[in-house]
Amino acid sequence: MITSRNTWVRVAAATGLAVATLGGAPLTALPAQGTASDDAPLRRAQALLREVGLVDTHNDLPWVLRLDPTHPMDLTARDLRARGAGDTDLPKLRDGGVGTQFWSVYVPSDLSPLNAMRAQLEQIDLTRRLIARYPRDLGFAASTADIRRVRASGRIASLLGIEGGHVIANSLGALRAYYDLGVRYMTLTHFHSTDWADAATELPRHGGLTPFGREVVREMNRLGMLVDISHVSPAAMSAVLDVTEAPVIFSHSSARALTDHVRNVPDSILQRMARNGGVVQVNFVTVFVSEPLRRWSEALIPRLQRATSDSAAERLLREWVATHGPMPRATLKDVADHVEHIRRVAGVDHVGIGADFYGATGPMNVVEGIEDVSRYPALFAELIRRGWSDADLRKLAGGNVLRVFAEAERVAARLQRTREPSTATIEALDGAKSPATPPGGH
Repeated sequence: MITSRNTWVRVAAATGLAVATLGGAPLTALPAQGTASDDAPLRRAQALLREVGLVDTHNDLPWVLRLDPTHPMDLTARDLRARGAGDTDLPKLRDGGVGTQFWSVYVPSDLSPLNAMRAQLEQIDLTRRLIARYPRDLGFAASTADIRRVRASGRIASLLGIEGGHVIANSLGALRAYYDLGVRYMTLTHFHSTDWADAATELPRHGGLTPFGREVVREMNRLGMLVDISHVSPAAMSAVLDVTEAPVIFSHSSARALTDHVRNVPDSILQRMARNGGVVQVNFVTVFVSEPLRRWSEALIPRLQRATSDSAAERLLREWVATHGPMPRATLKDVADHVEHIRRVAGVDHVGIGADFYGATGPMNVVEGIEDVSRYPALFAELIRRGWSDADLRKLAGGNVLRVFAEAERVAARLQRTREPSTATIEALDGAKSPATPPGGH
């Protein structure tokens, strides 16, 4: 179970040094995109994505830039117009057919409320500056009308998504302020539960949502901010579906029936998503899409997280391989299996792409065949080989999530005619509480 994005990236660096030990092929040795046998499906996929423009709902490039070891938060230190070694830059986005990108303005969930709010504002600022820095390629968007306008100009529509409700510090006023800054979805929790919603990666505290948590959902509906239920517990997923008046999203999750990770979506919730009208945006994190890899790494990852250096992590990996065998690889076909399972259970109108590229490297952390944002056509080519029609591929590429966004806007317009901004407090709805300080806060 991954419990820290920073630790996971550090582990990724260590696993990149241990490719031969793990039994995986070096990334540079992976086959080029497309071969003689699959040129036709790949060409068809590339043409379709150029036409419709992929909508990806989760990319952590802003956090990668914040953590640059030599120039943290300095956008002048890296030219995204140049093709680089990372998983995301402008040439790769163009090659991948990306037309709309929700940039995750993630901050860790183990920060104190004050530090979380400060970091959140910094991340929103960083991402708005990032978008403004490349006006020929990126255009800020905060509505479906903005997306159409930016796309019509040939640029990539760029939106903001908060990853974790801890950053509102139990304040609906803060939620509204983030909306005014351009945030258009909020994941209700990250790895830690909030005072009002249970995370999937902690023991339940609230039975899903508290009364204040339900009020957060209602206020998001009134604003037109998409409710994102990736990262939350199944009980919280159900509670959100009970209270929401608008379709919801999973911005970056996959199918639990195929990979039994707590971050994935159970079939019972997939069935409810069809009734809600929402969409599950399939995630490319390796342990979310490969059950053999999840099982192989389940007990290993906590040990790696306790390692004090990359060399110590690499030594642990060698020992683990010696006793547990070579590491299984997550592959493009695994991701396609998750897409197809969600289509089968929820329906083709309720699946999309939320890859969650976050700067990771190494075979434990990168799906073979979809190593960076340029490789989206390879996934669509695989689905073409499996018989997907162009109409269904257009829905997957972004038609579904744009429909959900448009419906959230319609619901907000209706609610704003009759409902004032909520002045509810967590103290009034849930009982007096001191400010939230998740475990490990500082």
